[in-house]
Amino acid sequence: MSEFNRPTSTVISNAQNLLMEQATQNPTASVIKEMVELAASIMPRREDEPIDIEGAVAELIRRYSIWIGKNSTLSDDSDHETWLGSSRKKGWRYWPRYRDMLERKMPPAAIDALEISTDEMLGLLEDPNRTGSWDRRGLVVGHVQSGKTANYTGLICKAADAGYKIIIILAGLHNNLRSQTQIRLEEGFLGYETSANNDVVKFIGVGEMGRDLEIKPNCATNRTENGDFSTNIANHLAITPEERPWLFVVKKNKTVLDRLLKWIKNHVADTRDNESGLKYVSNLPLLLIDDEADNGSVDTGEQTFDSEGNPDPDHEPKAINSRIRKILHSFAKSAYVGYTATPFANVFIHRQGNTTDEGADLFPKSFIINLAAPSNYFGPTRIFGLRGVDGRIGGLPLVRVFKDHMSEDRETGWMPEKHDKYHQPFYLGVDTLPPSLKNAIQSFVLACASRELRGQGSEHSSMLIHVTRYILVQKDVHRQVKEYITGLRQRITRGVDDIESLKQMRRLWEEDFSPTRTAVIERLVESETTPPDHSWDEILQKLGDVLSDIEVRMINGKAKDILDYATPGTKGLKVIAVGGDKLARGLTLEGLCTSYFVRTSKMYDTLMQMGRWFGYRPGYLDLCRLYTTDDLIEWFQHIADASEELRDEFEAMKDSGATPKDYGLRVQSHPVLLVTSPLKMRTAKDLQLSFSGEILETVALHRSADILSKNLDATTRLLQACGSPQESPEIIRLRGSKPKKWYGHLWDNVSSEAIADFFDSYATHPAARKVNSPLIRDFIRSMAKIGQLTSWTVYLADGGEGVSYQFTGGPRVDRMIKRKADNTRSDRYAIGRPVSPPDESIDLDGPAWDAAMALTLKNWNPDAARVKDGKKPEAPTFPNGLAIRYIRGMGAPEQGIQAAPERGLLMLYPLDPDQAEFGPGFGDWKKPVIAFGISFPASDAGVKVKYAVDHLTQAQWAQEYGQVD
Repeated sequence: MSEFNRPTSTVISNAQNLLMEQATQNPTASVIKEMVELAASIMPRREDEPIDIEGAVAELIRRYSIWIGKNSTLSDDSDHETWLGSSRKKGWRYWPRYRDMLERKMPPAAIDALEISTDEMLGLLEDPNRTGSWDRRGLVVGHVQSGKTANYTGLICKAADAGYKIIIILAGLHNNLRSQTQIRLEEGFLGYETSANNDVVKFIGVGEMGRDLEIKPNCATNRTENGDFSTNIANHLAITPEERPWLFVVKKNKTVLDRLLKWIKNHVADTRDNESGLKYVSNLPLLLIDDEADNGSVDTGEQTFDSEGNPDPDHEPKAINSRIRKILHSFAKSAYVGYTATPFANVFIHRQGNTTDEGADLFPKSFIINLAAPSNYFGPTRIFGLRGVDGRIGGLPLVRVFKDHMSEDRETGWMPEKHDKYHQPFYLGVDTLPPSLKNAIQSFVLACASRELRGQGSEHSSMLIHVTRYILVQKDVHRQVKEYITGLRQRITRGVDDIESLKQMRRLWEEDFSPTRTAVIERLVESETTPPDHSWDEILQKLGDVLSDIEVRMINGKAKDILDYATPGTKGLKVIAVGGDKLARGLTLEGLCTSYFVRTSKMYDTLMQMGRWFGYRPGYLDLCRLYTTDDLIEWFQHIADASEELRDEFEAMKDSGATPKDYGLRVQSHPVLLVTSPLKMRTAKDLQLSFSGEILETVALHRSADILSKNLDATTRLLQACGSPQESPEIIRLRGSKPKKWYGHLWDNVSSEAIADFFDSYATHPAARKVNSPLIRDFIRSMAKIGQLTSWTVYLADGGEGVSYQFTGGPRVDRMIKRKADNTRSDRYAIGRPVSPPDESIDLDGPAWDAAMALTLKNWNPDAARVKDGKKPEAPTFPNGLAIRYIRGMGAPEQGIQAAPERGLLMLYPLDPDQAEFGPGFGDWKKPVIAFGISFPASDAGVKVKYAVDHLTQAQWAQEYGQVD
């Protein structure tokens, strides 16, 4: 939201209340204007703070055009009693005042969605008034920088209203993130500022204007950098079962958690267990919120289990995991809710992990909730798009690729891939920044200037520079950036030797920012405001002031700099933040405009968490830039695709009665390698993968003539083994009420051995993250041993835009398929995807297709789809791959369709190298480049194949991630 003066903010809040009283979901612009003018008419007028009527109307129009999808939930109600009804909500006081506060700054749709989702979460926990012992464990999966704090603040308010007495928030690994979380909970729950001496400094947020001060919660921690739970607090803090709850905001630190655990045992515990002798709290229900639950909380020690799956009772969990579990184990009535954007590590937790002292491990046995993102959320799919036949679909033109940070061999340069903590960042032997980073800094300056012209000067603007995890190297980068900004400021503000700098910035504005604004406008969603245009002369007038305001801060575990966004003032901060791991998780960079990012982690969850550029960019989306490398772009594209696949599978599972355990098993066998650190997966030597219910496609192909020839020979031998096609050159199937036509050749009942032999000979590209021929071969043979995947359909595609090709001893392709190449990939032939989505249903008859279509519509979540592409979609008219593979493998008995887990589908695509559109990339190779898609039917057989990880790779992972305690 744009920052307004207090009278305008009050008018917006009052007008929104008037609109909400009318219960109109989609008020017109004229109605909004009427309510704004009515709200303004009763406000006292002040000449020094005029009411911005036009701005208030625009803000409310933006708010009312935002939509939010529905959450998806998997739950297990074992030993759970349904309890949360309307009668239990009577007399609530914490949540109503939090909602009142939110109504001053959040869209009504967002507030309604928050109320619905927190009701569901609280209902899935246990009634705090329930007698006896109970333990609930859940996981809430949000999106990076999407507002998880607001969500769990709402949950905390409702939990306090319901009767939870002790509320502990585990807020990251660093002091500044803990402090940031404390401040937000002061605003949303406590209602007052905390201090080191426990004085109430002033009432804020929900406590402003004296709202319901008699319910003021207690708090054992404070907002200062050193305001964590201390020995002094522990020694003087007494607690009794009273009406008002106690809040603890602590970081995930062994010493702090030991201190808290000791205090619970010595001052709160009122009962001793007869068998173990351990003291525990019998009368006070606990709610423990674990923010960034996949970071630090997961036990990375290797626990052993016997043949029946029973855990080793003498296992010693890692420090933080152990303390969290001991705290939970110290309460007879406890609820644990983890929040994360990257749940991979959490679902890898062993479901039966248990020790005497710690109790059960932190697997979210009770529920997993996928939060829907608002339509104006700026996430990975909006930045990078999703893969399609013609490359990436969607995406915004905000990414800028550079390579000048290191040498071609990646060994030397300003910031090579591998460097130690003593590395000196020199560019071409000179102690200076590379041109790409200078360009990125200029881009940030221009973004700040444009935001000033857009009336957003009172808001914060930030730039992220994340290039190394070593503090000594960060110090050098910080110095270089500071020197560059100082020089740029002096040249432009003094008008001395500024011609070249101004020339560069003008070119950047006119050749980058102006056309990008136009391109972004075409892809804005309904809730986003069209950004205004500005001339270079207008920008030029703002440069001096902007450069004078910019500060360069170093943000890491040892730096003294903090991002004091909470400091009141009329001018927003303009900060260039240089950092490493401390910027990687949780810490919010307000108004992030520009990111310069070269970290080389390959773990999906780590990369996603490093993506601080995700979030909300109201009114300045077109000004945002991500400067990064082509390798990292590829990884983020892959992450976007993998995340969507898993969310789609989650949607498909929710209506089938699946539990969190089922989802955990599915993710663990998903053929997306390196989803998280193997240390967090407790994996010593290998990963166990299943391809059942999956589609695998070659999106990275070799360009070497020798390997292309080998793959063509493998294909020729397979087609010869298949014999004459059953259907050719046209394949026609009834699809709904209309026929669908394919061009190509189709074989039925091909043996699994012929298919396995094909994969024994076909060489997949090492950059194909999911597709590995030896693994596919082994999986097919393993399934065939139990009678599955024994009868294959093979489809050879035809009818493209290329020339003809005659396979030796096999069929003729009249027109080879066209797939455009990604020109940025010089080491491979990179395509979007070979499989056209309808191809996956080519082996289904009419009734099976109808069943897959019905299943697709049943599981289709229009709200999720709207969030994904930013538009209101129409219902699908073709079944999705998940439904096709499910019907093929599991059947639909109620519709008379038999399960056929023996049926696999191999789709072959002879790609014309001359149609790749990237020049002579294949040299003299004119024959087909063979791509494939392989569609595996769903199966509950549980067959997996082993992906071996050598000791060198383990050592590299351990070096990169360390042992997380």
